[in-house]
Amino acid sequence: MGLHDDFSKRAAVHSADEPWVASPMPGVDRRMLDRIGEEVARATTIVRYAPGSKFSSHVHTGGEEFLVLDGVFQDEHGDFPTGSYIRNPPESSHTPGSAPGCTIFVKLWQFDLADRTHVRIDTDKMRFMPDRDGVEVMPLFNDTREDVVLERWASGVALDLEAPGGIEILVLEGGFIEAGETFKQHSWLRLPRESTTSVQVSPDGARVWIKRGHLREDPTPPAV
Repeated sequence: MGLHDDFSKRAAVHSADEPWVASPMPGVDRRMLDRIGEEVARATTIVRYAPGSKFSSHVHTGGEEFLVLDGVFQDEHGDFPTGSYIRNPPESSHTPGSAPGCTIFVKLWQFDLADRTHVRIDTDKMRFMPDRDGVEVMPLFNDTREDVVLERWASGVALDLEAPGGIEILVLEGGFIEAGETFKQHSWLRLPRESTTSVQVSPDGARVWIKRGHLREDPTPPAV
């Protein structure tokens, strides 16, 4: 299966307007953003766990990165409330679920396969730091391949974005306009490497999750 799998092109999804699609696991639905592969896939997805739902234990051969958008995500490693940013590296395993229900933004098979770094951050307990005019930043992860942050954009500002290694943006709160298209909560934008663009932030401001640099090379299907 291929969805927005041409990484040389701009891609955008307004996920709040998309239907939920049932996964093979009862009680777990998803809205796909991009995908290369079938059930084992390099994938970017918004996943919803109904209260009491869970997956069977499994290994993340290609790694798993996610941000909890609402509710509480749970596994044997702990309870992760809204705002939790998690990186489970390649070859890690867990039994995920959610007693109260939750929604997560998740990326699969997008790690360096030699990466063994676990990351567990409660962003609600961290502070934004001043960056450039109109922007505050909260670093989440950085290595030679990619840089992951939360950014808070001030009300009504115009910002220029450069993406020599590509960029992905997920709107968490507020919104912006880019290329004449309005992005609101849980809208997703991906721009290819060597991109430049500008955004006009909404009067309410915006809080966004951003990943940069990870599209320097063309993504490939999982090596399975």
